[in-house]
Amino acid sequence: MAVQQAAGPDPYFPGNGDPRYRVHRYELAVDYRPGPNRLSGSARINAIAGRAALSEFQLNLADFKIGRLRVDGRQPHYTHRGGRLRIRPAKAVRAGAAFTVEMTWSGNPRPVNSPWGGIGFEELTDGALVASQPVGAPSWYPCNDRPADKASYQISVTTPSAYSVVAGGRLLTRTTKASTTTWVYEQAAPTSSYLVGLSIGKYQTVLLGDPGIGGVPQHGHIPADLLPRFSRDFARQPRMMELFEELFGPYPFDEYAVVVTEEELDVPVEAQGLSLFGANHVDGARGSERLVAHELAHQWFGNSVSIADWRHIWLNEGLAKYAEWLWSERSGGRSAQQHAGVAHRLLAGMAQDLRLADPGRKLMFDDRLYERGGLAVHAVRCALGDEAFFRMLRGWAGQHRGGSVTTAMFSAHVSRFAAEPLDEVFDAWVYGAVLPPLPSGGSGSSRPSGSSRPSRPSGWFGKGASG
Repeated sequence: MAVQQAAGPDPYFPGNGDPRYRVHRYELAVDYRPGPNRLSGSARINAIAGRAALSEFQLNLADFKIGRLRVDGRQPHYTHRGGRLRIRPAKAVRAGAAFTVEMTWSGNPRPVNSPWGGIGFEELTDGALVASQPVGAPSWYPCNDRPADKASYQISVTTPSAYSVVAGGRLLTRTTKASTTTWVYEQAAPTSSYLVGLSIGKYQTVLLGDPGIGGVPQHGHIPADLLPRFSRDFARQPRMMELFEELFGPYPFDEYAVVVTEEELDVPVEAQGLSLFGANHVDGARGSERLVAHELAHQWFGNSVSIADWRHIWLNEGLAKYAEWLWSERSGGRSAQQHAGVAHRLLAGMAQDLRLADPGRKLMFDDRLYERGGLAVHAVRCALGDEAFFRMLRGWAGQHRGGSVTTAMFSAHVSRFAAEPLDEVFDAWVYGAVLPPLPSGGSGSSRPSGSSRPSRPSGWFGKGASG
């Protein structure tokens, strides 16, 4: 596993996260009451200081009331303003030393402000939903909110027993006492704070496909009245899982869950081991099937292999977009080359001022980043040829499983599979702004050589064509 920490603050969100330490594990216990929209929580955060001693450090947490706060069992000095919890331990943490933060907080959770509107913990008509990309995680729990700081999680949620709780990871226990039920989930794989998803609602749970021996357990959590449409719209997800395991390598987590809310979402959103869809994404006619593929592909590209900072978001979205095209190609729809042609014609009529390698905060969720990202991946495929391309993809997902990556790392990885330098391909498609000519060739089949296996509520920012 390759793990790379960004060296400094995220250039797009310098107020989020603290690169002076890293978190190893979060143990969260929250009690949420939907009626009054009231949350109380406790956290145990196990972390490790970086190369310098920590006389102070920062967590991100929205405007909650702080109760008990301890660092290694001792009360620190702290300030809490503007979503930043600045902590000065009673005794500085030595360089490289492990330390523990324990704290409690309470209040009425709500989305945090961002350039795209409120994101994070969202109170629904009857329940709640968490979709945090990119900086919404502090809307409900204290965290080192930077994508490269990945940790394991145990999440305990207590809520009235009429509600189901779905989080990414394996359900350890579900315990009912009086009128409340506590759900405890474990996510052992390294997880970025923004990928900690949560849904609280009245759902019916169904098994998608038969996991069999060694298969991936897949469940859907759906309002009962949407089940007939869901059953058709998600019927082919198990086949997608088989295809993506063939093309990208083994599924990187223990389980995969999808949630459909009763409310509409602008776009579905990925979380670690979990994807969130709106009622508008189930129509009984597989009208959003490409989004089902897109969110599933993010489990490899974006979740398991995460970005070191937000400048590199095209690695998440371009590869997930291309997975849509691969699914289409292998399931009887348009070929990837045909999809590339459609995307190229679309981009040709738009402004030519977006660079994938560093789009800037303003354009990081622009529709063009998704389409051009897919085209950039297609250009790499055309340059490498299918056999080398799919070996490259499986190697990328496998070598960096659980880690954090950059555009430069991807370029270097691709070059190892090329017969000749691909500098011109990356200069044109990734580092340049002007749209290059449509790439072609080398995409006759998406079957790798030698393979052994066949919202947010409406109004959330338009995060491209998909999450």
